[in-house]
Amino acid sequence: MFKVKQKTIDLGDGRQIVLETGKLARQADGAVLLRMGKTMLLATVVAAKEAKEDTDFMPLSVEYKEKYASSGRIPGGFMKREARASDYEILISRLVDRALRPLFPANFHAETFVTINLISADTDIIPDALAGLAASAALAVSDVPFNGPMSEVRVARINKQFIVNPTATQLKDADIDLMVGATFENILMVEGEMKEVSEAEMLDALKVAHDAIRVQCKAQMEFAEELGTTVKRVYSHEVNDEDLRKKVWDETYEKCYQAAKASTAKKHHRYEAFEEVILNFIAQYPEGEEVNETLAKRYYHDVLKEASRRLVLDEQLRLDGRKPDEIRPIECEIDPLPATHGSALFTRGETQSLTTVTLGTKLDEKIIDDVLNKGSEKFTLHYNFPPFATGEAKAARGLSRREIGHGNLAHRALKNMLPPDSENPYAIRVVSDILESNGSSSMATVCAGTLALMDAGIKLRKPVSGIAMGLITDKDTKKYAILSDILGDEDHLGDMDFKVAGTRDGITATQMDIKVEGLSFEILTKALAQANTGRMHILDIMTKTIAEPRPELKPHAPRIEMLSIPKDMIGALIGPGGKVIQEIQRTTGATIIVEEIDGRGDVNVFGENKEVITAAVDWIKKIVTVPEVGQVYKGKVKTIVQFGAFVEILPNKDGLLHISEIDWKKLKTVEEVLKVGDEIEVKLIDIDPKTGKLRLSRKVLLPRPPQQEHEHKGPEDQNK
Repeated sequence: MFKVKQKTIDLGDGRQIVLETGKLARQADGAVLLRMGKTMLLATVVAAKEAKEDTDFMPLSVEYKEKYASSGRIPGGFMKREARASDYEILISRLVDRALRPLFPANFHAETFVTINLISADTDIIPDALAGLAASAALAVSDVPFNGPMSEVRVARINKQFIVNPTATQLKDADIDLMVGATFENILMVEGEMKEVSEAEMLDALKVAHDAIRVQCKAQMEFAEELGTTVKRVYSHEVNDEDLRKKVWDETYEKCYQAAKASTAKKHHRYEAFEEVILNFIAQYPEGEEVNETLAKRYYHDVLKEASRRLVLDEQLRLDGRKPDEIRPIECEIDPLPATHGSALFTRGETQSLTTVTLGTKLDEKIIDDVLNKGSEKFTLHYNFPPFATGEAKAARGLSRREIGHGNLAHRALKNMLPPDSENPYAIRVVSDILESNGSSSMATVCAGTLALMDAGIKLRKPVSGIAMGLITDKDTKKYAILSDILGDEDHLGDMDFKVAGTRDGITATQMDIKVEGLSFEILTKALAQANTGRMHILDIMTKTIAEPRPELKPHAPRIEMLSIPKDMIGALIGPGGKVIQEIQRTTGATIIVEEIDGRGDVNVFGENKEVITAAVDWIKKIVTVPEVGQVYKGKVKTIVQFGAFVEILPNKDGLLHISEIDWKKLKTVEEVLKVGDEIEVKLIDIDPKTGKLRLSRKVLLPRPPQQEHEHKGPEDQNK
């Protein structure tokens, strides 16, 4: 019934990846089951036979989904089923999409759906590094036109050694964590985080990754040959008019070039100038003489792309008048929003981020409940990109994949520079609202995030800046230009978008998308060096605004004090049914969080001001304090009996104050001196070793009357 074919990829260290087709999802255009250990991914691809009318782009959809059953779990929530994609699933979908998309033929416009499902999971094998290979293999065994294969791997440096596709356990000790996507010949995509590594070290990691990818690409080529799927379907999705194409090029190129050369820093002014050229071209046709405006504008887009690129390559001049290595004017401002815990406004040219920092308790940490990852995250960063940032007249509808991806990049750039948990008790939320955008808004978020965190008083280890680099190449002449701080147009019209974030001492995060074949490591080396110069320039401007984190939190920012108590005192602090801790919170207004960590009680006390925290901390200290003989305590009379009074010297710790220890003079009744509710000072004079009962004395703290100097002294007087 099944005609199963398999291909094994030997990773060279005892691990193997097996690709299988012919058994599952046989009605898809292509389907591959990838197996590594107990981890299994099912990748499928289906493409429409025809393109929709007037489609002139590649309508590709990539979906990565994790099944809870794959790790023996039932989803949470009311519905108990997989719902919308998690941030993690979206990020992996983006990684695969960015590597696949440039490999489809430029004139292939049929809707194409690539789906990767995690159907069996080994918790120590990270599936994200296998998703790209599974997707590419599904395309390789299909008849869908595709200029692959490609693959993706994770390369990590652990104890100065590079490891390809490390386990989750190994990855915890890595100082380089890069995801790389590539074909046999060219690197396509890079994304990852590092702990302040040099440009040379990052390039070494890319070379290791590409060597591993070549092995996986070769295996896919052999698999396709064995299956006979190297011949792809015939398609015709474009209607062209070569005479119109020539006429558009002949009549608009020079005008477009001059409009580009006019060089204005205002994006909308440039758009108007470029738009005027094509509108004048269309307007020359008299009424009744038809011209295909859609085709004319498509051809004009190619004209605009070529004119903009030639301007850079031939005259070293960019669309906004800058030189290739020049950075737009930068303005930094801290504390523009005085009611927030921390805020900053970072403006670079026409890109602007207004970023805030909010501090919270452990209860405010982000809860993670993914298929393979459970727990909480202390530091979160959210990136918002409303339509008005680019002057678009449309409503904001939900969160886009791009916003999740850009926020994740900025999060990775900053997170390793935050203070360790032992020095930072706060949950931290950074929110970047992009108010204007003309390129590199994710790197503006990194810069604004650094400023806002320092404004909030968070003790960042080092400030972080970020820059987006671009590339323009000419295959025929081998000329190229590396561009610093690219515009949105330069990203769209160029051959590379390379974002680099880091401190003065090294790179902390990077993201790269390459749209040209044969990009050499020589060019990458120069791009990284130019990026380093740009990052230092931006850091210089940022540190003129604020060089170090504020020494204190803002007056209106909440405070947290951390205490460590003995493990056996946790129960006393919480009390039966939480009675004690609830009483402290209700009375003082503080929020108290208790955890057992490494055999100790870790207590975080959170309050709106110092007075609230002081009151709660004093209360807690009294609860966990062990009474000591000889110490003086301020206690409260709780109960009076015939032979004395019971005084609470510490929370839930009463001692007997015998009637003979109340005063030097002989008392007939306790009520002669004390009543319930009185606050008095007493000394702990004895603890019964068997029962733990406490004996107190008040009179030893009072002046001794002269007439009693020669009277018999009791044992407590001798101990005094």
